[in-house]
Amino acid sequence: MKEREQQPAETLIEGRNAVAEALRAGRTIDKLYVAKGETDRTLSRLIAQAKGAGVVVAEADRRKLDAMSETRSHQGVIAVAAAAAYASVEDMLRLAEERGEAPLLVICDEISDPHNLGAVIRTAECVGAHGVIIPKRRSAGLTAVVAKTSAGAVSHLPVARVPNLPALLKDLKKRNIWVFGAAAGGSVSLWEADWTLPAAVVIGSEGDGMSRLVEESCDFLVRIPMKGRISSLNASAAAAVLLYEALRQRMAG
Repeated sequence: MKEREQQPAETLIEGRNAVAEALRAGRTIDKLYVAKGETDRTLSRLIAQAKGAGVVVAEADRRKLDAMSETRSHQGVIAVAAAAAYASVEDMLRLAEERGEAPLLVICDEISDPHNLGAVIRTAECVGAHGVIIPKRRSAGLTAVVAKTSAGAVSHLPVARVPNLPALLKDLKKRNIWVFGAAAGGSVSLWEADWTLPAAVVIGSEGDGMSRLVEESCDFLVRIPMKGRISSLNASAAAAVLLYEALRQRMAG
């Protein structure tokens, strides 16, 4: 898929002044692309400003920036604005407390396909989860494609972005939240798992599943029973199966 298709024009902020003004105004920026090899003082200040705001900064060659650009005057800088503001994990836990419910969080471990991420967010909102958490790097962000695929769920469900998933899981476990990781070789079937517990459900990437450190941080590895010849579901389908079992158990309780 071409970069322009992945990042619709309305989410792009092009040019040094435009990006600087967007950062100054507090606009949520998902990612900042800068031309590889350019290191002048103005650009260095802009990069420092972006990093200070928690923005992921990535180098890209000029051809990629030219392909992304709609204005043809990007000056070696293109920012991708988020379609919605990011929340915090604390916001999610506060939401669960306000509802008088055991937390139900969804953690996406490096899901790079924006359509998959949008579908996960949509399902999470439909089942009444309290938030979706993604890593800052090697993951789709809250782009316009994600927002559209979520059918507007990004406007109703908190989505947080964190720098380190294993560290987050360690912190959640200290708060008595159990971590359930979706894994084809899991020792617990989704029907045996107790989803009425305070839970964080980890969904791995499309190709590789959960990363090693994230998998090792799980309390339970949960498998989805499969009878067909295909051995796995895609990330958003697996999330839907697990989350609706969680909803069934919680409604029955």
